[in-house]
Amino acid sequence: QVQLVESGGGLVQPGGSLRLSCAASGFIFRINAMGWYRQAPGKQRELVGSITSFGNTNYADSVKGRFTISRDNAKDTLYLQMNSLKPEDTAVYYCNLFPRMPTWGQGTQVTVSS
Repeated sequence: QVQLVESGGGLVQPGGSLRLSCAASGFIFRINAMGWYRQAPGKQRELVGSITSFGNTNYADSVKGRFTISRDNAKDTLYLQMNSLKPEDTAVYYCNLFPRMPTWGQGTQVTVSS
């Protein structure tokens, strides 16, 4: 069955960086578009950005220029490089297919605070 395992979150100061990873299994990773999503406390889950099977990316305006999505199809792994982090980036981050499917991983917590 489909499994998505996110990792790499943590506590970081404003202006800092983190790199999230998502290990995918149970489907043919290399032919699917993927996305990173996040859910802040009290808010709905939102799309952070997506990447096609060919590596073309799109980002939410709120993270454009600061976040970069990449993928390693040989390792069935999705990445999210987050730079210049802001307190408003605090959320649980999830990966999923794009468009998303009902199955979600456990997510990884990112907290941006001084």
